[in-house]
Order: sequence, then structure tokens, then C-alpha cells
Amino acid sequence: MGRSVYIKMRHRVQVRPKEKITVGDVAVVFASKEEKEKIESLVIYKVNEKDQNIIIIDVMRIIQAISREMENMEIQQVGPTQTIVEVVFERKRASLPFFIVVWLLLFIGAALAIMNFHEDVSMRAVHQRLFFILTGEQDETPLLLQVPYSIGLGLGMILFFNHVFKKRINEEPSPLEVEMFNYQQDLDRYVIINENDESVTHIDER
Repeated sequence: MGRSVYIKMRHRVQVRPKEKITVGDVAVVFASKEEKEKIESLVIYKVNEKDQNIIIIDVMRIIQAISREMENMEIQQVGPTQTIVEVVFERKRASLPFFIVVWLLLFIGAALAIMNFHEDVSMRAVHQRLFFILTGEQDETPLLLQVPYSIGLGLGMILFFNHVFKKRINEEPSPLEVEMFNYQQDLDRYVIINENDESVTHIDER
């Protein structure tokens, strides 16, 4: 009986343009020390100029590379069968004027959304009614309620998103992070199916 090696594909990795991708980059290898080092150093792909920002490495490519280099090797695959390789290009830092314009657009858009919501639900009339119930007095601008409400609205958004700038309040993910995670999972499944050459075949035109 031949020797055994266990391969577990990583979910997503990042590489630079024109970089060589080895087995160790895209998979976790379990074998003897010497065999593990040799397998992890096997080059299975080289990023070229034709590649865009996503490359799919299938486990069959790894099995073929190991089989060519090492005879009598029993390969056991565990977990996912593809790895998404993201080619990270050098990004230019955003200029200060561009940052200010984007910040202003987001700030004004968020403020308009909140004001329109409050207008739709007649929040001012609700505050006036609550102020009259609590004090027995009529007031067109019940700041006693409006100021704490405004502060509470901001604090509520911080608790909802579970972040104060870049600092996380606790380890629990926010609803936005959960939605972004679900979106990324759907996107990864789409990319694996449509970008993987091993999973898609075409009938030649005659």
C-alpha cells in the first residue's frame, strides 16, 4: 500500500500579480515532514497578465501535480474542492478632495433619509403629544424629548453596527456584517461555478 497524504483546500487566498502559486498557498497538507515540504513547494499556477482579479484552483490540479512528482502516493481530499485566489493589485490612495466629496455625499444622504423617515411617521407631532401628556403643557419644540432622542438615535446606531470607528464593541457580528457575509458566500459560489474551467464544459460549434 502506498503512502498517504491529506489535502484540505483553503477557502480564499490573496496573491500578487505575476506570482507563482504553490500547493502550500492554496491547501493545507498533512503528510510526513519531508513529503509535506516537497508537496507544499510544488508550483501549480503562475499568475499572468491575462488573469483578472479572480482565479479558481481546483483540487484536481493539485492531485495531478502531486501524482506527476510523487509515485505511489495515495491522495485523500478533505473539505472543499476549490480555492478562490484573489489577485491583489496595487491600489492608489484616495485623494483628500475625493474623500471629502464622498463623505459629504454619505453624510447628506443619511441625514435626508432620517429626516424623511421622521416626516413620514410625524415624529415631531408624536414628541409634542408625549410632551403634553408628561407635562400638561403645549410646546412646538419639545427639546426635553428631542435632544435625548437624537442622542439615543446615534448611540443606537453604534450599538446596531457594533463599531466605534474601527473598534469593535464585542465579538458578536452586527446585522450588516451578517448580510455582507451571506452576500460574499453567494458571490463565492457563483464565482466557483462560473469561473472554474473544470466544472464548465462547452459544446464546440460545428
